[in-house]
Amino acid sequence: MSTYILDIFVFVSEQWLLISAFLILLFIFLSKERSNSGKPLATSELVALMNADQAILVDVRASAEFQAGHIHGAFNIPHTKINGRVSELEKHRQKLIVLVDQMGQHAGSAGKLLTKDGFNVRRLKGGMSEWQHQSMPVVQGQKN
Repeated sequence: MSTYILDIFVFVSEQWLLISAFLILLFIFLSKERSNSGKPLATSELVALMNADQAILVDVRASAEFQAGHIHGAFNIPHTKINGRVSELEKHRQKLIVLVDQMGQHAGSAGKLLTKDGFNVRRLKGGMSEWQHQSMPVVQGQKN
């Protein structure tokens, strides 16, 4: 085991330039992927944008989760159906589209799809978990 660790240190010391280039490329790739899926938006920023009527909130959780509790003013388009329902967002193309899910696991893929279609997309940082953790209000039922 100690020989293995020693080999890793030797490799790193001999190939520092290669490892540095790899880390830089990895950072660039992750930054690009993050921006393609929508940059994260803090809870306070979302509230300000919605109060100024500059953003529309799309909840990409399943309908049952949405009905159990969602942010006031949010529209529900489950992430599994967003590809077929993009046309519903056309009338909001001039606004910022903010995606929310439970903890951030599905908003990224939905954000990539919407960004590809030309929408200006952001993701609620931490999703509904963070929203509720900050004791922000939640409403129940379906919004149409």
